[in-house]
Amino acid sequence: MRMSRYIFVGILLGFTLYKTEAVSFFRIFEMFHFQAFHMYGIIGTSVVLGMGIIYLIKHFHIKSTDGQEIVINPKAKTYRRYIIGGFIFGLGWALAGICPAPMFILLGSGYTVLILFLASAMLGTYMYGVLRKRLPH
Repeated sequence: MRMSRYIFVGILLGFTLYKTEAVSFFRIFEMFHFQAFHMYGIIGTSVVLGMGIIYLIKHFHIKSTDGQEIVINPKAKTYRRYIIGGFIFGLGWALAGICPAPMFILLGSGYTVLILFLASAMLGTYMYGVLRKRLPH
């Protein structure tokens, strides 16, 4: 029964992203060609909202659904790995025209070609797990 609320939130997120056209290849294409503000507005709103929520969690010591206080560990002082990871993610996003969440949303909307992208993402994740010990962290 506890999982049902997460499934509901996931469906709500998918519906919202689909209706705001955040999963549209054409909107993503416009964003990477600096032709429209639409996606930057969505991403910017998400970043500002996320910052506000993190502030509230830290300031009011909000507890999780299990009753434990939520602890957010500080990031490493060197941001090199985040910049490189973000670059790789953005490059894949620009080349494929899709990122992980929209893969599932569009697949659920009937775009079966996304099975190929999903399989590639899963293979990449698996390969990272296999090679993780050999990669610099």
